[in-house]
Amino acid sequence: MRILWVNPSFLDYRVPVYDALNRMLDGGLRVVYSKERTPPRVVRKVEEALGGNAIGLTGEHRLELGEKQAWANSFIRIPYQPGLMRTVLGIEADAVIGEGFFQWTPAALMKKLVQKTPLAIAYERTAHTERRCPPWRTVYRRQVLKFVDAMLCSGEQCSRYSQSLGMPPDRIALGHMSADTEGLRVRCSGIGPDLRAAIRKHLRVEGVAILFIGRLVELKGVRRLMESWIRFEQACPGTATLLIAGGGPFRPQLETMAAEAGLGNVRLLGHVDYDDLAAVYAAADAFIMPTLEDNGALVVPEAMACGLPIICSKYNGMHEDLIRDGDNGWIFDPHDPEDFVDRLRVCVASASRLPEMGSRSVEIVQRHTPLRAAESVIDGCRMAISHAYRRQRGPQAGQLLTRP
Repeated sequence: MRILWVNPSFLDYRVPVYDALNRMLDGGLRVVYSKERTPPRVVRKVEEALGGNAIGLTGEHRLELGEKQAWANSFIRIPYQPGLMRTVLGIEADAVIGEGFFQWTPAALMKKLVQKTPLAIAYERTAHTERRCPPWRTVYRRQVLKFVDAMLCSGEQCSRYSQSLGMPPDRIALGHMSADTEGLRVRCSGIGPDLRAAIRKHLRVEGVAILFIGRLVELKGVRRLMESWIRFEQACPGTATLLIAGGGPFRPQLETMAAEAGLGNVRLLGHVDYDDLAAVYAAADAFIMPTLEDNGALVVPEAMACGLPIICSKYNGMHEDLIRDGDNGWIFDPHDPEDFVDRLRVCVASASRLPEMGSRSVEIVQRHTPLRAAESVIDGCRMAISHAYRRQRGPQAGQLLTRP
């Protein structure tokens, strides 16, 4: 099978999936992407993984409206990439994948319309992230779906939302998203007890270390995290340390809140390079994701691969797929201060169980590795090819493509 994936920008976690997929296809994957929108370190990684199969384009023009780092549907980007259509139409493929419904996906849709190439859409959105979706976007998505042969959905919530738009469940493949779980697991396992103790000493960890990694913006729930931590510290003083890794506009406010509350157990680490994250994960005892809106925060499977139990917001779009409440973590509502503080208390009170819970996280996340994600992509492309074939040749013909 030859697959063309049209994806204008992505981060480090995509590269292991592309690498695994290309290997499974014996070099049959092509990725067309923007060299300008994708960070330079990721460009280097994808070129190392795919070689000439990674086709980076430059010179994109963009009309951008709204605030980038705000809530879903508060920002619109209308791109024009010179040479995109010619590049996409010039690559032979048995299936083409568009990333979402807009951005560069119209080029993938054109390949479907002009060359009859089966089309799949890789998707992450959920009903919660799309609760403010304007009607015109919903109408547009439903119209595009008339030409889509299959969907690659990140998880159960994404699948349900895609079905609400009109995609039949038998043309949905789950699990195309994955963090670099194997790479992080290996790097974390290489950090022995002595080095871990040294890192914790450097970070001045006392008690249970609870870690957050992410952008310091409102929608990630960091303000509510600090508010709840202040209440938690008043109830359980000196029992835990909060590690916050990441940068963003909320950092000054978090520093002020911690100083005014007299907190001596909050460490604002700033931005940590992706390649250095393993050391931060290794220093922690548990991971917290207080997001108010997320398609599927990939730091959660990263933390799971590093053996951490998860305190996870119910607004993380993949919590159903990853968290077993009371088994490898806890689910909570960050809008409910009592629930938030209670989960922090339960986590610290369960200190002796945290390593065992972390081991369960490792077991669960094995179903969400880059290899599994690549297998899901191939399954979705087979669905797309089968559906397109049936549509062209009649219902009996598609059976030939679904046999083992």
